[in-house]
Amino acid sequence: MAHKDYYDALGLKKGASEEEIKKAYRKLALKYHPDKNPGNSEAEDKFKEINEAYAVLSDPQKRAQYDQFGSSGFHQRYSQEDIFRGFDVGDLFKDMGYGTDDIFSRIFGGAGGGFRQGGFGFGGG
Repeated sequence: MAHKDYYDALGLKKGASEEEIKKAYRKLALKYHPDKNPGNSEAEDKFKEINEAYAVLSDPQKRAQYDQFGSSGFHQRYSQEDIFRGFDVGDLFKDMGYGTDDIFSRIFGGAGGGFRQGGFGFGGG
């Protein structure tokens, strides 16, 4: 199965700096955030895709593996669970003015307390 290129998902070229990755992610996360696109399944899919891309490219070890083996090789070595292990969703949105409880409350109608750090998976793959 072919996997989407994470750099393409964020509109970047391989070798992008950490700051470029973070900036691209923030821009796209705000654009495709479920609050801004209620009921839009295409935006939801894109939001999941950019979250997965950021989970890999923002982690130096995962990014090195991704760069070395490419998308298909990376996915042979990493499961969906591995990709999001250690990925703290709350940190991503702090700088955008959202708290973790705000995000989950808005997306899931107040179910924010049920999620744990590193356990937020977006499915697919």
